[in-house]
Amino acid sequence: MDRKVSRRSFLHQASAGALGLTLLSRSRGAAAPSDRITVAHIGLGGMGRNHLSWFAAFPDVEIAALCDVDREHLEQAQTELKKLRPESRAQGYADFRKVLERQDIDVVTCATPDHWHSRIAMLAFEAGKDVYGEKPLSYCAAEGRAMLESQRRTKRIFQLGTQIHAGDNYHRVVELLRSGALGEIHTVRLWMTSRSPGLGFPANRNPPEALDWDMWLGPAPMVPYNPARCHFSYRYFLDYSGGVFQDFWCHIADIVFWALEPRGLKSIEARGEPPWDGIADAPGWIEVDYEFEGLKLHWTTVPPAVPGAEGKNLAAFFEGTEGTLLCTYDTREIRLGGQVLQDLDHVPKSIPRSPGHQRNFLDSVKSRSQPESNLEYVRQMTLPLHLGLISYRLRRKLAWDSANERFIGDPAADYLLSRPGRSPWNIG
Repeated sequence: MDRKVSRRSFLHQASAGALGLTLLSRSRGAAAPSDRITVAHIGLGGMGRNHLSWFAAFPDVEIAALCDVDREHLEQAQTELKKLRPESRAQGYADFRKVLERQDIDVVTCATPDHWHSRIAMLAFEAGKDVYGEKPLSYCAAEGRAMLESQRRTKRIFQLGTQIHAGDNYHRVVELLRSGALGEIHTVRLWMTSRSPGLGFPANRNPPEALDWDMWLGPAPMVPYNPARCHFSYRYFLDYSGGVFQDFWCHIADIVFWALEPRGLKSIEARGEPPWDGIADAPGWIEVDYEFEGLKLHWTTVPPAVPGAEGKNLAAFFEGTEGTLLCTYDTREIRLGGQVLQDLDHVPKSIPRSPGHQRNFLDSVKSRSQPESNLEYVRQMTLPLHLGLISYRLRRKLAWDSANERFIGDPAADYLLSRPGRSPWNIG
């Protein structure tokens, strides 16, 4: 497939004429919603139904549409919405493009598999919708860049679903790290102890009658239906995701990029193996070493040999010239001057606390100001994830030109920055 198809051509083909110029009225200066925000939910598996319950709890939200390529997921979500909002008249859809045709919808949330995230977000931007999208931001590096270009052009609001970003602990960790109390932070270690399973060797079969398998695959390569590839376990296949590494990178790398704003990435070196007990091919375990200007960042599948790491399944360890800080979602442990502390009283609170991740997004939709986990920020935070997977796939250290966002002298690595999609879903 020709990789030179332009993004604008992709958007035109994918909409198949359904997203006409009238759908762009909101992006051309029409007033933003000020009272009630009309929301549609696309992708209604476990996380999608979380979206449904979160947004249904806000009195200024009207849920107008539910969409999933699996009729059973759609029907389950409709049942749950009726319990949450007995008066709801939300319509159900199998094709998200029909949702985007509706001019009454202000916002879409997206909780599809990873390989759909960028396509749905960009088509929603072009249709004048704001987007609350699940992590990771995109399937590959080029898609994240295309999303940012589309969002800037259409002036839409975007929030990545890094829900823990709104928590008080992460806010406080950022304040402590930025205060200078630990000296200059020179090394960060991140880890997640879960490993991607191989999923055994189930046979291919006909897809369930309730599932549109072709639409589920969308931009991904056409393959026969296999139950291991679909729904939750899709994340263990490189055609759709990147295993536990891709699933959890944003959960904990978020605190690093928020607090330290790493810049000038120079090199990426990954080691790892796929699982050997099944058909899945995402990394069973992976280690990645990143070198930024003045900062070394390491990802491992086992806890590193640092104080306090034992027993922590998902955590970050910051090493400074004066002390260290270890944090999880809800805890922090500071080692400074021979003491182990939970906080530093002399460091003031300097970051406004979040009203809640979804509330922050809705307030941004009304004010037209970008939210906390905005697209420009989360693209920078997500990019190293994709580069780490490229190093893993090529099994070698890679040199990176951060100014031009290309590998240095490595056409094979550059090739893996993007992936052509099946027509009509190619981004180019």
